[in-house]
Amino acid sequence: MRWNLVFLLWFASTMALAQESTLHADFRREGERVSDACGHFSFKGVPGCAIELFTDHPLHVAAGSIAPQNGFGLGAAFVAAKNTRNWRLSWDVDAVGSPNASWRAGGYMKMVHTPAVVIKTVARTPDENAGSSPEKAASKPSLTVHPYTIFNLYAQTTSLNKLNFFGLGNDSSLAGATVFGMSQTIVGANVIKPVYEWPAIRKLNVALLGEVNGRFVNIRGAGGQSVPSIETVYSNATAPGLSSQPGFVQLGEGVRIKPAIGSYFQLNYLASFQQFFAPSNSDNSFLRWTIDLNHTVSLYGNTQSAQQENDRNGPDECAPSGQDCPKVSHSRNLNGSLGVRFLLSESATSATSAVPFYFQQTLGGSDINGAPALSSFQDYRFRAPNLLLLQEKFEHSIWGPFGFTFLADQGRVALDRGDVGFDHLKHSFASGLTLRAGGFPMVFLLFAWGGGEGHHTIGSVNTSLLGGSSRPWLD
Repeated sequence: MRWNLVFLLWFASTMALAQESTLHADFRREGERVSDACGHFSFKGVPGCAIELFTDHPLHVAAGSIAPQNGFGLGAAFVAAKNTRNWRLSWDVDAVGSPNASWRAGGYMKMVHTPAVVIKTVARTPDENAGSSPEKAASKPSLTVHPYTIFNLYAQTTSLNKLNFFGLGNDSSLAGATVFGMSQTIVGANVIKPVYEWPAIRKLNVALLGEVNGRFVNIRGAGGQSVPSIETVYSNATAPGLSSQPGFVQLGEGVRIKPAIGSYFQLNYLASFQQFFAPSNSDNSFLRWTIDLNHTVSLYGNTQSAQQENDRNGPDECAPSGQDCPKVSHSRNLNGSLGVRFLLSESATSATSAVPFYFQQTLGGSDINGAPALSSFQDYRFRAPNLLLLQEKFEHSIWGPFGFTFLADQGRVALDRGDVGFDHLKHSFASGLTLRAGGFPMVFLLFAWGGGEGHHTIGSVNTSLLGGSSRPWLD
């Protein structure tokens, strides 16, 4: 694959020489960088070659775990961007496939409002005045950069050939294990509107969120597995939505608050409200509200053990167009953090409707979006319309991009909102290694235990590059 990609980049750049556009120039320059990094094999050159192949633009190798039980996906991604007077526009197109024939393909457009930067004049410090002329000693120019509105447009299709279903509720049994396949197409848009105009709340880093999506799901049986296919054990009464899957219009609103308290304490609070409407079958319509409260304490001040996702970049971008991706760090600086998360999600339906099982959130192993929770249990082990999760996390650097993490989870699901509470919580522990290398997707390998159903080993590669934004969620 490496040499095919080198040839493709070389061919594209050669064809562009006669009349070179901006895109042609990008291909030519990438071809030159890939040729320099990968043209002569050596063991020392492998990391540099991998960086170019997996993170460069406009074309690079796309990689990541598609969903638990569906393997590691490999494919290609194309990235392009254009800056105008007031907007930064970027486009991501990618497709990956896994060994079990599961796949994901999508196109993502991001529009970041970038009006003229405000320039303020601020006083110089005594140290900065040293050696300066009198007229320069009085003041210095400084850029004041505000967060700006971000619009996202996307179309994504995911086809998964193996998903576990054990029945509904916190008391479902391993004896009820079945499997099914699912395809979901999401077409929609969302907006992130920072609220920075009000000086009183500026330090809270508040943003208003909105989304509108069309969701089209198809459920199918899965044969040839060690457990039965879902339709042979369950019916529409025990797995709502199994018999038919109408199209959904899904709306959402929310508010996000991300204040930093001093140099050590970071909060990330999200409150959202979503409406799922099935125009052709109102029996599947429902409402959902979610509160997600994350607290992170950095052990060494402003240094962070985790590189956060950036709303301004697409999922296949680790840095804005024209800028280099973060380098693979071999720093001996210590990075570490403690984290605590509280997640509560509840759903409401009419007297005659039910939440389709494929939109019900899960605990156990990792969920359909790849997030670990109650990791010692099997993937998708507990499923219901209502969910409560507590997570405690410790992470620390070991060497360079390698780190160690320890997780403790407590949670439960509930068929009725009145049953959501802190009693009868399932629990799990996990520890393992993490890898955050430059712009590569984050990798983690966990060994989980506790909970009374054995242990579980989880290996996962994030679907987005480090520094990129997330993709539309599937549940």
